[in-house]
Amino acid sequence: MVRSLEPKIARVSASRLRGPSFPVTVRPTRADVVAARFIARNTAPAPEMVARALTWGADEKVLLVLAAACWLASRGRGKPLRRAGNHALLVTVAASLLPHGLKRLFDQTRPDRRTVVGHLHGVPFSGKREDAFPSGHALHMGALASAAGALPAGPRRAIRALAVGLSLTRVVVLAHWASDVVAGFVLGAVLERSLRVWTGYPGDTSMENDHANT
Repeated sequence: MVRSLEPKIARVSASRLRGPSFPVTVRPTRADVVAARFIARNTAPAPEMVARALTWGADEKVLLVLAAACWLASRGRGKPLRRAGNHALLVTVAASLLPHGLKRLFDQTRPDRRTVVGHLHGVPFSGKREDAFPSGHALHMGALASAAGALPAGPRRAIRALAVGLSLTRVVVLAHWASDVVAGFVLGAVLERSLRVWTGYPGDTSMENDHANT
């Protein structure tokens, strides 16, 4: 009897040593499911087409092209503009790579793969089936909203409102659960603030002081 138990004990010990297996399955919250069902039942083809078009404003390919263009335009300018161009390019590249790495670690089924009613009402299919968490679009927008903190009040509010609005389009088209968008947005903000250490991009306080002294 003791001998027969030895292989089982060895297998259990080995599995504990290996730790958690990847990818980790992430499940939507109850609030996520309620929100997705509400959208699926109450949307229509026209608003879905509009949301689908708007969501391109937060697409990584579009943002990489814009960041590269801004970086080139900042060359030969003053030091603050060169610093801002470096920061924008680095943050955009990092924000493009990070979601791909995280989606290798986490699996979550997109809400548009769990609805029939939604597709009847115009909801499109988006991305890979298990790549819901986190939202890469929202991650870019969180970084943008964070970077806007160094701008004057008017542009700052406008950019942050735009970033939130574009992030929410990912919920409207059921490409992501609401929690995926929140997680992506927060990760983007943290990423942008962290990269300031390398780029020297000015923080909110320093910019506000500059405006106060002019």
